[in-house]
Amino acid sequence: MPKLIKHPTAIEVPGGKEILEFVGLVNSADSNISVAKMVAPANWSEPFQTPEFDEVTLVLRGKVQVEYENQITIVQCGEAIITKAGERVRYSTLDEETEYIAICMPAFSPQLVNREE
Repeated sequence: MPKLIKHPTAIEVPGGKEILEFVGLVNSADSNISVAKMVAPANWSEPFQTPEFDEVTLVLRGKVQVEYENQITIVQCGEAIITKAGERVRYSTLDEETEYIAICMPAFSPQLVNREE
């Protein structure tokens, strides 16, 4: 039976980024996939991580910078990037607020992200 998601759950994180989870462990108790809308301020970054999930990042507004293997890819508005489980990556924004959708398989959880300190 189809399940309507009437509204997302806001997830608190430091650094000024807003996370609104539509599907996942928090909002729909789904462990196979998570879908969240992110709004990150200009010049935001998070630590490097080696997640245990694949992630699709679809940029709706602004740009997302993805660092991996001594390389940098800038994902523009209207573009997407796929990172695979086990890849060491770091996400950040440049000089403008950025809005994007993150889809993780299996669902995002703090225990699976493996952020570096």
